[in-house]
Amino acid sequence: MKEMILELIEQGKYAEVRNKITEMNEVDIAQLLEETDKHKLLVIFRILPKDVAAGVFSYISYELQRYIVESITDSEIKNILDELFLDDTIDFLEEMPSNIVKRVLKNADETTRKLINQFLNYPENSAGSIMTIEYVDLKKEMTVKQALQHIKETGIDKETIDTCYILDDSRKLEGVISIRKLILSDESVVIKDIMDADVIYVNTHDKQEEIAALFKKYDFLSMPVVDNERRLVGIVTIDDIVDVIEQENTEDFQKMAAIQPSEKEYLKTNALVLAKHRITWLLVLMLSATFTGNIIKKFDEVLQSIVILASFIPMLMDTGGNAGSQSSALIIRGLSLGEIRARDFLKVLWKEIQVSCIVGVVLAAVNFVRIYYFEKAGFLVSATVCLTLFFTIMLAKVIGGLLPIMAKKLKLDPAIMAGPLITTVVDAVTLTIYFTIATWLLDI
Repeated sequence: MKEMILELIEQGKYAEVRNKITEMNEVDIAQLLEETDKHKLLVIFRILPKDVAAGVFSYISYELQRYIVESITDSEIKNILDELFLDDTIDFLEEMPSNIVKRVLKNADETTRKLINQFLNYPENSAGSIMTIEYVDLKKEMTVKQALQHIKETGIDKETIDTCYILDDSRKLEGVISIRKLILSDESVVIKDIMDADVIYVNTHDKQEEIAALFKKYDFLSMPVVDNERRLVGIVTIDDIVDVIEQENTEDFQKMAAIQPSEKEYLKTNALVLAKHRITWLLVLMLSATFTGNIIKKFDEVLQSIVILASFIPMLMDTGGNAGSQSSALIIRGLSLGEIRARDFLKVLWKEIQVSCIVGVVLAAVNFVRIYYFEKAGFLVSATVCLTLFFTIMLAKVIGGLLPIMAKKLKLDPAIMAGPLITTVVDAVTLTIYFTIATWLLDI
């Protein structure tokens, strides 16, 4: 399809291009634009009908959105704004430089301009910043027939009509009702008799990750957003929550890899920027690793007395780091999903002690057989290594399980207590245990 459309553009057959491209899904058209050189993508974008162009615009990358806005006329910008849902407009403007924002605001009507400014003033990553105002509202005094007629008249401009919101005269949220229930109810029934008055809603300043957790818990497709007086100001829809979940997961993954979070795609990010995002944590971890070196220096006499002890250090440190990373990964994931809370501190501690005892005994036993029978290292050396391994695994798993919870209690992101940091802490603990046991057991 891409080759056919590009060939038709080369031949100047724009009517055929329009016919072909309007048969495609908006997401597929957006992907086509992403893969097309900038001159031809402008031709394609301008060929699109206004409503389709706005839909496609909401799916393309921010870089491409910026290029298009910088390349098209003011009237074309106005056409996009007229067709674009407000939440998509806000998402776009939040990523744009001030000159682009000013140009867009200049081409918006006064009402839209006020709404955009209001949305941009909400805290970043809050319910207010991701909500839309395109929803269907009803009055509880309406009959089902009147409600359905109202939906037919106003629903064309709404982002979703699956759920309708019942408001009083001061726009306070009184209930919700699904379109399915309306369609299946008798036309003479009054809305207040069939609406659901037990409404689950969020405040404009609630954090987006908390809202995502509510969507998951209740299987919602949309959720009302209210102000401090419980007046309905907008709704959050599932498509925005999917983006939030992807964003939060990406951010956690980056933090767990000791990388400063960034929303830009890897291939579209400058190498200098990527290096900047990585170097801070690498410096911190590198400097903190000097504790490990100092511990080895302190017990230098132990290593010189029994040189074979040095050969087991990498295995002990790697196993300890891996054991701690396993625990931290599970706890961080549990905290992000709401399955584990900060008050579960003691439960997590007991669980990790149980797990570490089982894992520690199995690994220590296997290791003892390997070292004593195959490497002929001697009973005391084998016992030293295996006792260290057991206690290392126990402490690593406890540390890996509890540090993310401590971060949560301190209002920090638990993801920062992930692999690299846990490994650095566990390495120092491992060496301390190893040399202490060797000194005591081998009488050095």
